[in-house]
Amino acid sequence: MRSGKMAPVRGFGAVRGLWVPLAVLALTRAALALTEQYPALSLLKQELHRQRQGPAGGCASAGDWAEQYSAECDSPFLHFHESDCDIGGSSSCEPVLSLQTEKILNQAKLLAEQKRFPFATDNDNTNEELAIAYVLIGNGLYDEAIRHFSTMLQEEPELVSAIYGRGIAYGKKGLHDMKNAELALFELSRVISLEPDHPEVFEQRAEILSPLGRISEALSDLTKAIQLQPSARLYRHRGTLYFISEDYATAHEDFQHSLELNKNQPIAMLYKGLTFFHRGLLKEAIESFKEALKQKADFIDAYKSLGQAYRELGNFDAATENFQKALLLNQNHVQTLQLKGMMLYHHGSLDEALKNFKRCLQLEPYNEVCQYMKGLSHVAMGQFYEGIKAQTKVMLNDPLPGQKASSEYLKVKYLREYSRYLHAHLDTPLTEYNIDIDLPGNFKDHWAKNLPFLIENYEEQPGLQPHIKDVLFQNFESYKPDVQELICVADHLGSMMQYETPGFLPNKRIHRAMGLATLEVMQAVQRTWANSKVRMNGKTRLMQWRDMFDIAVKWRRIADPDQPVLWLDQMPARSLSRGFNNHINLIRGQVINMRYLEYFEKILQFIKDRILVYHGANNPKGLLEVREALEKVHKVEDLLPIMKFNSKTRDGFTVNTKVPSLKDQGKEYDGFTITITGDKVGNILFSVETQTTEERTQLYHAEIDALYKDLTAKGKVLILSAELGEVDAVCNLILSLVYYFYNLMPLSRGSSVIAYSVIMGALMASGKEVSGKIPKGKLVDFEAMTAPGSEAFSKIARSWMNLKSISPSYKSLPSVSETFPTLRTMIEVLNTDSSHCLKKTIVVV
Repeated sequence: MRSGKMAPVRGFGAVRGLWVPLAVLALTRAALALTEQYPALSLLKQELHRQRQGPAGGCASAGDWAEQYSAECDSPFLHFHESDCDIGGSSSCEPVLSLQTEKILNQAKLLAEQKRFPFATDNDNTNEELAIAYVLIGNGLYDEAIRHFSTMLQEEPELVSAIYGRGIAYGKKGLHDMKNAELALFELSRVISLEPDHPEVFEQRAEILSPLGRISEALSDLTKAIQLQPSARLYRHRGTLYFISEDYATAHEDFQHSLELNKNQPIAMLYKGLTFFHRGLLKEAIESFKEALKQKADFIDAYKSLGQAYRELGNFDAATENFQKALLLNQNHVQTLQLKGMMLYHHGSLDEALKNFKRCLQLEPYNEVCQYMKGLSHVAMGQFYEGIKAQTKVMLNDPLPGQKASSEYLKVKYLREYSRYLHAHLDTPLTEYNIDIDLPGNFKDHWAKNLPFLIENYEEQPGLQPHIKDVLFQNFESYKPDVQELICVADHLGSMMQYETPGFLPNKRIHRAMGLATLEVMQAVQRTWANSKVRMNGKTRLMQWRDMFDIAVKWRRIADPDQPVLWLDQMPARSLSRGFNNHINLIRGQVINMRYLEYFEKILQFIKDRILVYHGANNPKGLLEVREALEKVHKVEDLLPIMKFNSKTRDGFTVNTKVPSLKDQGKEYDGFTITITGDKVGNILFSVETQTTEERTQLYHAEIDALYKDLTAKGKVLILSAELGEVDAVCNLILSLVYYFYNLMPLSRGSSVIAYSVIMGALMASGKEVSGKIPKGKLVDFEAMTAPGSEAFSKIARSWMNLKSISPSYKSLPSVSETFPTLRTMIEVLNTDSSHCLKKTIVVV
């Protein structure tokens, strides 16, 4: 076996380029990709770079491999960032030596003299032959290099440098061909068997294993390399693989170790921030992203990630600022354009969002996310022809065999069918049709569950009809003054429903829609209490409680057509009999859902109480031990050891909440189900869900029917005599009715804001206006679901609502249903610029 002192190869550029694309792919799917790139390198580039830097460049001299490997100077073998060119690239790239034999030999001679290649020997002639093969690799002549190494190995079968080089050449030929991958792994494994104490070989093998999906083997190799000789780079690489595996806590530890060994690593700092981000620790993530920017002021990915973190916090201005900084550095940064566009869409700024999606598609015509969002934005604004054209392009982008379909591909056919339906009904009075009845049951069921569009005997919606024109933009000034005031009041009312909680971005389009819904509910309830009938679903009749909610449902639907807002009891009987689940993950593995963090302690206490009740009935002898263990439980993860106390709960358990009846004292309904499961390594699934079955729905409907009947009766009395006691009773009935609605969760999406707009509208009908905002961290639906009863919920809600007497000027506002009687008029008013309302402050007195 022939070997010598290792030359500074640092992983050799042959395979380095394969490492990060895998990471980038994983991060793109998480919608927060990094673009850490290790460009393909050549020995020549490395040499030119070294010569330019000279001794002051900071890297060790040739032959000082052990010292240089210990020092965390990232060799130009790895990072030749100043050039975007590979050997053989365009003429504008750095000039490179030609492939003529003489020049290859000259390069090889220089490398051989300085032993600047891996596993150099003590024999000068052998080194020159090895150097020639490595130069061939550097010039992209992989087959020639393999032949050259093979010739040498025929003479010396255990020449380590030739085995290693041949493995590198196979890897660089392309791992898409499994034969190359297998040969590369075989050669590197031979090197390890001959020279087991060289960490860089384990690192190389890991870089071939990881793109093949053999992550655990790659991690094992990197761990071995770290054991042999820890380095900032090795910790960073292993952290990247843990990150891809969604083991964010372990990844964080590795990035931290890497930064302790070399603190000036903006990429490692960025990854550290992402480990916080994906665990829901947004403030910690922001600090890391800012630190990365201190190290590298022009770091586009750090600005992009910072923007996304602020977006998740709900800070629109800060998110916009950082996305803009990223685009100032590179106006063609597709991912930033995509993320900024999506934020603008969910902020209700559809026109601005469209500009970003169009620019994104100019740069990447086949970008599915931008294409889908472009189509969605057009449809939401009533531009159906352009919208469906974009949707069709997404539909044509079929996934390859074995490739997982994107979420956009799964959703797009539902959106196209729904878009066709909306277009056909643009000018039909809203009172004359019902989406829940018109759309086929299986279509609604599959859409709400986000299932692939595989619906038997489905008959497509009619195509766009030329005589129905798209919605045109309506200037704010074109509306009459009283309608302008109506719009501005709606904007204000809608803003009162905004959650001040991470994960909830203010959406001015939703604000306006739900503000108008609130006013329409107020007007409809007032008419009902005055014995007037309403026109709903093609019939004139007295308003029922579902009609009251349907007013809000129609506005919520049209504000964002991407989301299926559907009544679950109108689903096919088969779907209802199986139960239709509204499922929310609070903790999944290491990922914390920050939206619900405020309720973890409350739910945890409930679980602890139920565990004591369970063990008191089923394990009385062990009750004391369980009680003592529960006293040490301060977070959900601490429950895992207690699950072992009983064989029935060893793998997990569920706890059901109960909702007390007002109609039948002493009777209880099923609330929501809390599920906790854990695996051997301590990962936890902590979730809640409501199961909408036909039986459960009927029980809740009976409760809501009774409350609505009582509310209508007391409302009619209130119209005649507005005594304080009557107003208070009506207020409690409204909140009690919505308490059961929240616990029923009867809609596929949007139940929370729909119910709150009904609360506000019905209270306004009773003469009371909500003037207080929802407290920071509070979610109204979870307040109802975790309250012990309707009275407790009413007390909690009233504590922040700060109810005051309604302004008389509300009575002078025009009828919402008459002003906006069709989908076209609804979309027009949602599209109208709202900046005028900020200029003319509306004071309702």
